[in-house]
Amino acid sequence: MSQENPSELTKKLSAIQWLVLDVDGVLTDGVISYDSEGNEQKRFNIKDGLGIKLLQKAGIQVGIITGRVSPMVQRRADELGINQLIQGREDKAAALKELAEQLTISMESIAYMGDDLPDYQAIACSGCGVTVADGHPDVKQVADHVTSLPGGLGAVREFCDLLLKTQGTYEQVTAGFKK
Repeated sequence: MSQENPSELTKKLSAIQWLVLDVDGVLTDGVISYDSEGNEQKRFNIKDGLGIKLLQKAGIQVGIITGRVSPMVQRRADELGINQLIQGREDKAAALKELAEQLTISMESIAYMGDDLPDYQAIACSGCGVTVADGHPDVKQVADHVTSLPGGLGAVREFCDLLLKTQGTYEQVTAGFKK
């Protein structure tokens, strides 16, 4: 794994202002199921959703770039207040660079979290590349950080907590839950 040493990872995480996520295999477990009428179904982890909300509360913005187009992803993005949703983009690195340019932010201020080969270049060119425990081995090689949890099972929340703790805002944004 190309995981950075702890001080280098801390430096990268300290600069992050945006977290951009892949969907299938990151926000979901990567399984796509269909009901008897052919309607696609996805399952999202509620803990990941809270992690995203905590990031937003701390001032870190969240976006999504996914290769597929799905009304369930639009719905989940709307529920979480994610306004930067890019669907149907196979070249995720190009989409990420376009997003950075549109928002006038540096690539160093973006963490990108993906799980498989379509995410490889986006992970490699972001300020902090992240993958999930069950990510593809090649993606793990280029990632700065690999979560201990698999995609769809709290990996996003795990990274959100790490980011908040590194930036020193975790206690502040979770204090209301601990009264």
